[in-house]
Amino acid sequence: MSTILALETSSELASCALLRGDVVLSRSSSGVRTHSQSILPMVQQLLAEAGVTLAECDAIAYGSGPGSFTGVRTACGIAQGLAFGARLPVVPVVTLDAMALACRQAHGAQQVLTVLDARMGEVYWAQYDVSDGVKTVVSPVLTAPAGVAPQGDVTACGNGFAAYAEALAGLPCALDADAAIMPHAVQIAQLARIAFAAGHVVSPAEAQPLYLRNKIAYTSAERLVMQEEKAQEKAAAEAAP
Repeated sequence: MSTILALETSSELASCALLRGDVVLSRSSSGVRTHSQSILPMVQQLLAEAGVTLAECDAIAYGSGPGSFTGVRTACGIAQGLAFGARLPVVPVVTLDAMALACRQAHGAQQVLTVLDARMGEVYWAQYDVSDGVKTVVSPVLTAPAGVAPQGDVTACGNGFAAYAEALAGLPCALDADAAIMPHAVQIAQLARIAFAAGHVVSPAEAQPLYLRNKIAYTSAERLVMQEEKAQEKAAAEAAP
C-alpha cells in the first residue's frame, strides 16, 4: 500500500500523520498562532519515528479547506514546498470529508452532518453518506447557523455545535452532536490513500486551498501571512531530502 504524509491546519488544531501500510503515526498541537512553526518539526519527528525519508513517501496530502484562511493556506503552502523538494504528487482532501470519516469511525454513523465554525457568525457545513466510503449528500457550503438544513436523520459533529449551540439547538441531531470532532491529518491521510489509488492527484503547482468565503481584497495582516508562507514554502523545499 502507498505511504502518505498528511498535513492539516485548517482549525485550532494542527496535525500531521504518516500512513504506511496498516500503521498510522500522528502528531498534533493546539494554537492557531503556532501552526506554521510547529508543523515541519512534527513532520520531521514522524519521518524519524517511521525510519523513512520524505522521498520514500508516495504523496503528500493536505486539508484543503474549508477552514481558517491562514490555516488552509499554511497546509497547502507547506505541502507544496515539501512536494516540490521531494518531487512528489499532492492530494487535496476536503476538511469536512475528513470530519465525516472521523464521525463514522467514532460513532459508527451512516449519515453525517459536519458543522465547522467559520467565525463571523457563520459555519461551514456539509452532509455525507458514510455507510460505504465517504459520499457527499450536500456539498460544503458557508451559511449562517440558521441555514444548516440536513436531509433526514443524521449524526452530527464539529465545533459549530459548540460555537453556535443556541442557534443550532432546534436541529434534532444537535442534542447528541459530537463537537469535539475536528479535521485531523489521520483521516486526511486515509482519504488521500483512496484518492491516490484512483489517480486523483495534482502537481505541487496545481495545489490550491478551498475557500468558500469570497474575498474582495486581502487585508494587510493577510498579506503579511502570505509573505511568511512563501518563505516557509521555500524553506520546506530546501529542507526536503
